[in-house]
Amino acid sequence: MEASTIKNVVFDIGNVVVRWAPLEITRLTFGEIDSVEERAQSIFQSDIWLNLNKGFISESEAKFHYQKVLGLSELECERLFYYVKQTQLLIYGSVDLIKRVKTADYRVFALTDNVHEIVSHLKSTYTFWDLFEGATVSAEVGLLKPQPEIYQSLLTQFGLEASETVFIDDMPYNVEGAESVGIAGIQFETSAQCESALKALGLSF
Repeated sequence: MEASTIKNVVFDIGNVVVRWAPLEITRLTFGEIDSVEERAQSIFQSDIWLNLNKGFISESEAKFHYQKVLGLSELECERLFYYVKQTQLLIYGSVDLIKRVKTADYRVFALTDNVHEIVSHLKSTYTFWDLFEGATVSAEVGLLKPQPEIYQSLLTQFGLEASETVFIDDMPYNVEGAESVGIAGIQFETSAQCESALKALGLSF
């Protein structure tokens, strides 16, 4: 097999390194309500959540807007953001995979649609963030995947060549976003499947 041209491996965070489960968060916050899907959608697909993800508003401002716009109580907002953080459990095998890729002298980075306060929580709760040479976070750049500009931002910020880079994400349209700017893409299902896909691209670790 010919040697891989890939030198840089970029990981999404939600549902690649830690779980991201809006329906579960919604159930835990509101209990057994009808139309959990609709409630989750009204929270996590709202302009409020998008603005939080882009870093335009803080978590406390988001809570205020949820009370004003969606009529949530203060207590519901406190519970919501508690469970947003506490449900982000490590996905089996992913941190080990990052460590092995890094040990084999590939450069590892993160690219994530994420909120300042969630990133702080992940950094204080887990040790994996220190494995990344760098991270592009939506709230820091005011962009979201799959906007081409967020992938360009990653490449520019860390001086990476698209043709030498692979991006791993659980969402097909985010993988396609990376591919549209010349980055190789892998859709994450499990750490074992992801490892096989990396090795199929010629990486050895």
